[in-house]
Amino acid sequence: MKILAIDTSTMLGGIAIMDESLLIAESRLNVKSTHSERLMTEIEHCLKQSGVKISDIDVFAVATGPGSFTGLRIGLSTVKGFSYATGKPIVSVPTLEALAWNFPYSRYPVCTMLDARKKEVYAALFRWEGENLIRLLSETSAKPEEFIRDALRVTHVADSTLRDDKFIFAGEGATLYRDKIIEAMGEKAIFASPEKTVPSPANVAVLGLKKAKAGEFSEPVSLAPMYIRKSEAEVKWSKIR
Repeated sequence: MKILAIDTSTMLGGIAIMDESLLIAESRLNVKSTHSERLMTEIEHCLKQSGVKISDIDVFAVATGPGSFTGLRIGLSTVKGFSYATGKPIVSVPTLEALAWNFPYSRYPVCTMLDARKKEVYAALFRWEGENLIRLLSETSAKPEEFIRDALRVTHVADSTLRDDKFIFAGEGATLYRDKIIEAMGEKAIFASPEKTVPSPANVAVLGLKKAKAGEFSEPVSLAPMYIRKSEAEVKWSKIR
């Protein structure tokens, strides 16, 4: 089974092509141009360089957010277009969960954060139990210090062995609010190195394959981004109405 995965949740967009035993290609590019300008070019490049045709792809995976409102719409529109054109199914993967897969089998809880603007982060908290990544706190938007308070509370309640554990922080939100995190957690906070603190399209592909094997496909018509909160335009429009 071959999968083509797309992640346009953040400025660091990316594509990965994978089968059940091998990462065939991965492309990531953090540049100040929109995904609409470069996404199709990168997909074409990956397919050409790997010798894979779009007709060879068995399933398409897409990161559904939270993240950039515009980026998420571009990613989903692209995947839906491929699905309609080829008749192949789609699987959806939460962005923060895919990011947490940068730390497989970690003994520490993993907190992934993206910048949500307005001094908030999109964040979720995960913990590995054997080969399974367990969600301790679901995706939400909150001030960093508020989410950390909740993270400390839930780990304290969930398992007494975690009370004195460290936490791994990853994502652009963790980088942006590093000082606040350290202020709240001190030495309990561990920050991922640069290559691990960004989303990986390969992780989206891995999770996508797992979902495809389990038959967890998404209906293209109803598939929508995980926005968490309303966009600025929607907020302004609701005020006008």
